[in-house]
Amino acid sequence: MVDVESFIDEKIDEIGDEVGDKNAVIGLSGGVDSSTAAALAYEAIGDQLTAVYVDTGLMRKGETDQIRETFEYMDSLRIIDAKDRFLDELEGVTDPEEKRHIIGEQFIREFEKVARDVDADYLVQGTIYPDRIESEGTIKSHHNVGGLPERIDFEGIVEPMRDLYKDEVREVARELDLEEIISERMPFPGPGLAVRIIGEVTDEKLEVAREANHVVEEELAEYEPWQALAAVIGKATGVKGDNRVHGWVVSVRSVESRDGMTARAQEIDWETLQRIQSRITGSHENVARVVYDVTHKPPATIEYE
Repeated sequence: MVDVESFIDEKIDEIGDEVGDKNAVIGLSGGVDSSTAAALAYEAIGDQLTAVYVDTGLMRKGETDQIRETFEYMDSLRIIDAKDRFLDELEGVTDPEEKRHIIGEQFIREFEKVARDVDADYLVQGTIYPDRIESEGTIKSHHNVGGLPERIDFEGIVEPMRDLYKDEVREVARELDLEEIISERMPFPGPGLAVRIIGEVTDEKLEVAREANHVVEEELAEYEPWQALAAVIGKATGVKGDNRVHGWVVSVRSVESRDGMTARAQEIDWETLQRIQSRITGSHENVARVVYDVTHKPPATIEYE
């Protein structure tokens, strides 16, 4: 385990030395990784840092309001509504890697726009060690690692936590006095709900995925999972009222893990699973069924794409 106090002092000095008297932007998602990176960078360079939250339309329910409330102490916080741009770029795209690369490029372009506006030369990111391992090993591209476009209009990229695992990031977040809703928050993928939707991302699938994930996070909180999620994985026949429907299939997944490199599916009691399926199938007229994923990692990844 990392010596947290020494790590914080070291990284604040490193960020300050690397950025110098120039400006930087950081992509802020509200997850523990980017939030901790933002807090470190803010300690190091203060108002030279502009925190940028991009509302991609692929975020969790209530995410934008939560970001605005949690990071209001940063005077430079910018919230950008880019939903239409992201969804337009994803229209018709079904390949998981292509989705990740499109999203990665769109993020960078949004950051570049802000960087030009505030005359920033550096991009700070919350990349952690498992992100690098999975991207370098071609398991999947992370939008902030393997999903980056070849052309990036920044003098440098600063990744203060690139050698930390998730549990170590949480220790740093606690030491920095970040709110519990941030420090203890379960992981959420950089590409958002796009990788919890098999195939093309559409408004209807997003509506189903967003509400289903909200239900799962609420219902499984008592199990304290490493990660709990819901994914829209296809369609199947069902019955709603007296009508036959060909509706969405939602897969629920909840895993235990230390660092995300391996994971075990959690055993969830039947009553809880039935309550989850009832809430999810009742949340949208076109949800036909709910299934529970019992696969460990490996052979499965935690996310679906």
